[in-house]
Amino acid sequence: MGLLWIPVLSSLMFVKVSWTRPFEGNQQLEPEDVELAENYLRKFYSLQQTDREDGFLVRRRRSSAAAMEDKIREMQNFFGLRETGILDSSTLCVMKLPRCGVPDVENFSFYPFKPKWKNHNITYMIAKYTPDMSREDVEKAFHSALKMWSDAAPLRFTQVTSGSADIVLTFARKTHGDFFPFDGPRGVLAHAFQPGEGMGGDVHFDEDETWTAGNQGYSLFAVAAHELGHSLGLTHSKDRAAIMYPNYRHHSSSQHTLAKDDMLGIQMLYGKPNKKVETQPTAAQKCDPDFTFDAAAVIDNSIVLFKNRHLWMRTTDGSYWNQLTEGHIRTYLPGINDHIDAAYDIPSKGEAFIFTGQKYWVVKKLKSRSHVGSIQDFGFPSRVTHIDAAVHISEHGKTVFFTGSFYYRYDEVKRQMDHGYPRLIQTNWRGASRRVDAAFKMQGSIFLLSGPKSYQYDFKQKRVVKIIAGNSWLGC
Repeated sequence: MGLLWIPVLSSLMFVKVSWTRPFEGNQQLEPEDVELAENYLRKFYSLQQTDREDGFLVRRRRSSAAAMEDKIREMQNFFGLRETGILDSSTLCVMKLPRCGVPDVENFSFYPFKPKWKNHNITYMIAKYTPDMSREDVEKAFHSALKMWSDAAPLRFTQVTSGSADIVLTFARKTHGDFFPFDGPRGVLAHAFQPGEGMGGDVHFDEDETWTAGNQGYSLFAVAAHELGHSLGLTHSKDRAAIMYPNYRHHSSSQHTLAKDDMLGIQMLYGKPNKKVETQPTAAQKCDPDFTFDAAAVIDNSIVLFKNRHLWMRTTDGSYWNQLTEGHIRTYLPGINDHIDAAYDIPSKGEAFIFTGQKYWVVKKLKSRSHVGSIQDFGFPSRVTHIDAAVHISEHGKTVFFTGSFYYRYDEVKRQMDHGYPRLIQTNWRGASRRVDAAFKMQGSIFLLSGPKSYQYDFKQKRVVKIIAGNSWLGC
């Protein structure tokens, strides 16, 4: 971390590659898949443009295929995918995710040393606002994003409205004067330049995206927190829980604390802050009225609630409000180091399923090892790259998966998705929120955690019967 990022100026010319290995079974690579992959690998993994003028086509194609396979392996390694060198569905899914425009490989072209600001009092200016949000909300998003970094390092940020500034933030479309044009909706959301003179430290956001302060569109706060990490000198992290992970994730909009990897990176550059930095939710934070959860399940007769890399366990014997214990995820779930997106349990089997991105783990007992699989095992379409929440309804032998504003229903006996799904959450879950962050089933009810609220849903009456504060489960 901390090494210079120089965006890769990529050509829009694509090389026709003759692949000798199949694309998942008997299927062959489609031309658009190769084109997408080449463009992606040039932008983010320094895949070199092949000279199209030489006459040795066969040799050139073999060389191109070998070079592309190496870069695919490098990309698969970065994202924790199986390193095959083949454009399988999981690899293509990751390539299609919205993300930061900064390469994942370190670029030493201009600065061989770790760039950082010499002056720890850093100024910033908003050169242009987005019409998607009020000026107040834009400024609040940037302030909150900067505060995450100043809480972790001895840095002070001051907004200026005229003259020059160290960091200039602006919104732009397509070609916008820095030789790194945006690509329209989705794809690259924003990019940033690391510390230096001129454009150094500046952040550009793609105005073709829909920017918001809430759950719809893309969270300006989440993207700004990531890009400002580049402005301070950090490169991308492989840790999915880190702010500096390159792909946009829905839960990023509610992640207001740095992961350990972010913390180590910023403190390597600027040192530790003068005050103690709390990396886990404190009692005051967990009782904040806006506190939210990432996932929930019932494991070993305890309600387990997840937030970032922290978890709380409340025993279910006798009442909802028995003993509460808490700790780091790795203490209770060895081998799982990523941010947890969703979880569900099947009491009859004594198993719990933990989801992180496109992976899932099967856990039979806390503090014991588990085995891993892919969410594609459940039969999700390729466009589903993560699960927001899940809950098993044992009376029906079905598991419900929530993703975005939709839900799927999985038959655990037939081991296949039910026909007629996905469906809209608000259509069939009367009284519930349009999105679900976490869910678990207990004492005949399904509890849906959405934002700071907990909805008690009676699946027999098919309606919400009670709404309480989500952190009431933590005794707040």
